[in-house]
Amino acid sequence: MIGLRGELKVLVASRPIDFRRGVHGLVALVAQALNADPYCGDVFVFRSKRKDRLKLIVWDGSGMILVTKWLEEGAFTFPPVQDGAIVLTATQLSVLMAGSDWTRIAEKAVRRPTKVG
Repeated sequence: MIGLRGELKVLVASRPIDFRRGVHGLVALVAQALNADPYCGDVFVFRSKRKDRLKLIVWDGSGMILVTKWLEEGAFTFPPVQDGAIVLTATQLSVLMAGSDWTRIAEKAVRRPTKVG
């Protein structure tokens, strides 16, 4: 289960991938192309060329989770194609997974309580 906690880091790869890749190919892609640790607990999202499918992987502490979603109509909103990845919030990931435009969700600064005393 992917817990959408507030401090969850979500990286969306900007370039489309070959959607025949399985979990091992995506783990290698995270390590090589994104220069990230696929076993850190962050969520890594990948897109298809047609923008109607996405895959995400996340390490939950005991194994790698692979999620695939495709839309019957429409397309997911993705960043422009370029090298690297962009970072989303947990809320933006939820909106992306629903097939809506996550770019309309602004990240709201939250003030942390200060230690008194």
